Amino acid sequence: MNAYVTGQIIKDIREKNGITQSELAQKIGVTDKAISKWETSKGLPDITLIEPLANALSVSVAELISGEQITNKNRSANIKRTKFFVCPICGNVLTALGDTVISCCGINLPPLEPEATDKAHEITIETVDDERFIKINHEMTKTHYISFLAYLTDDRIKLIKFYPEGNAETRIKLYGDGYLYVYCNKHGLMKQRIQ
Repeated sequence: MNAYVTGQIIKDIREKNGITQSELAQKIGVTDKAISKWETSKGLPDITLIEPLANALSVSVAELISGEQITNKNRSANIKRTKFFVCPICGNVLTALGDTVISCCGINLPPLEPEATDKAHEITIETVDDERFIKINHEMTKTHYISFLAYLTDDRIKLIKFYPEGNAETRIKLYGDGYLYVYCNKHGLMKQRIQ
């Protein structure tokens, strides 16, 4: 992915939309010579023009910068297809139901790839009344901890945030078959099937 919009991307999107350089220039309040300079890599649009340029080209800012059209192909909305993203700067946990471009703190985040839980991240589940007591047997220090647990079924997601020096345990009502995901700040995302 490019760090900033390129002239070739501007040209490709403009031509795909059937807009002339002059028409694009009018829409964003610059000259057609400025558009020509951008498209021939003799200059770049000012940062203040990125959003108006994206609007004029009928794309999102993320699509303008990446040069890739983002299309929602997820028609079934199966929650089990959820992808997780964690910002390494602020720790935000973000989710999406399909392919997307997600940014936080000025950086694009890759989706986390889950692995099977291991002995160091073992999840224990006990039935308590009509709920389940879930505990992750893991240290919870300031430098090494479980950040969150998520329970996913076909039609719902429940996300529980954990904090360093706390306990990696919770009580939740399970609504059928699904998956438990846990995120360790050092070892990444892990998942375990629940039946």
